[in-house]
Amino acid sequence: MKRVLLLSLLSFLLVLLACRNNITLYNETLLRIKKLTDSGNLKEAIFIADSLKNETRDEMIKWKADSMAEIAKRIALEFTVTEDKIDSLLLISIPDYDQSQRSKWEEAGWLEYRIINGEKRYFNRAASNLLLLRNFHLNRPYRDSLIARNPAIIFRKNHTAEIIKKSTNSFSPVVPVYVEVIYTITVKPDAVPPGATIRCWMPFPKENRERQTEVYLTGISNEDNFLLSPDSMVHRTIYMEEKARRGIPTIFQIAFSFFSYGQYFDPERIKPAPYDKNSDLYRIYTQEEPPHITFSENIRNLADSIAGNETNPLEIVKKFFYWFNENIPWAGAPEYSIIPDIPEYTLKDRRGDCGMQTFLLMSMLRYKGIPVKWQSGWMIPPQAENLHDWCEVYYEGTGWVPLDVSYNLQYSADRKLKEFYITGIDSYRLIINDGVAGRLYPEKKYLRSEPFDFQRGEVEWEGGNLYFDKWDYDIKVKIKKM
Repeated sequence: MKRVLLLSLLSFLLVLLACRNNITLYNETLLRIKKLTDSGNLKEAIFIADSLKNETRDEMIKWKADSMAEIAKRIALEFTVTEDKIDSLLLISIPDYDQSQRSKWEEAGWLEYRIINGEKRYFNRAASNLLLLRNFHLNRPYRDSLIARNPAIIFRKNHTAEIIKKSTNSFSPVVPVYVEVIYTITVKPDAVPPGATIRCWMPFPKENRERQTEVYLTGISNEDNFLLSPDSMVHRTIYMEEKARRGIPTIFQIAFSFFSYGQYFDPERIKPAPYDKNSDLYRIYTQEEPPHITFSENIRNLADSIAGNETNPLEIVKKFFYWFNENIPWAGAPEYSIIPDIPEYTLKDRRGDCGMQTFLLMSMLRYKGIPVKWQSGWMIPPQAENLHDWCEVYYEGTGWVPLDVSYNLQYSADRKLKEFYITGIDSYRLIINDGVAGRLYPEKKYLRSEPFDFQRGEVEWEGGNLYFDKWDYDIKVKIKKM
């Protein structure tokens, strides 16, 4: 079998060499690579993509081939758990587990796997995700009571109650916290040849935002060689370069400080006026942005069924938020670069992390003619710093109002506190992005590790992109409440 495959690949390579200027052949080859990747034949896809990349003189074809090889490699990295390994993992967390249950969970979509190079491989987080999904669907009271008693959730509820209390007469940002951050990217030793230049883009706070002020760069590992992107860029970045040294990690580090505020818009005081549908704002923020903000038939049908005859945008937003709370549990997600259509993926599997839920919600809202924009960066509550995505909804007469669908309804009999995250945001945020899939500053040559969002950073060298397995990141945060 291996010999047949090798002969097939060699035969293909000979054809490619004979037709190295044939654009039609190249495009057919790219289509073949995609089909092989979609079917899980990753080794063959990577071999053909690398061959095409090395033989073509067309820079666009070369970039596409390199990117497709990268995607195939990333899929393999995300799905590494064998059948024996998944059994052992499940047995640890589910004492009465037996293999007959596994097929039922696979059928239900609770245990994610793919066929990779002819063998079943489970998503690296499949076992932990299964526990989340079982508790959500089969033991919701236990799951909810457990979450409600979580100290982090209690802290969040007390904090958001304070924001509501201080927002009685105004929509202005309140309850500031002073934040100091040290952020480090460490490229692993010998990830690139010694002497090669490593290019690194690191996240930096947006400025001129009501909820994020007094941004200062307080330290940087290479103060003589860095570029701070304009605040107008979709993704706010600091760019640096360093030469790699043999056997030694390459370290990029920045330190910065800022003030972050919470904000709450009392729904009783939001009186949406009719949208100006001729405005640039309305046109931009109600349009599709493929591949992850789209109006597929499934999304249109879902949005229409939930909204019903409602025309008030705030009431539609509430209906959608409640639907997510009851139907889309949080679960760990594969890297976004290997998911062709995140909203459809989230709908099909009925789960998703913060970004996946936000992409689906934004697709539904924009389809219903409600302007909404992406916002993301980090969540930075004490001892719980992490990457995070949310959005802002525009109401005519009020402006942009934050919404965090993955934070869900809060556990409270007080309606305003319960629904806080429909029209509010806490103080523990770092805003880095005001949109998706923007250009980096300066331009990145190769396919980004995260092509849509920007929270960890990006790293590359002249030989290609350095994916997340080639470097680590570290977030250190100090917070002082004012």
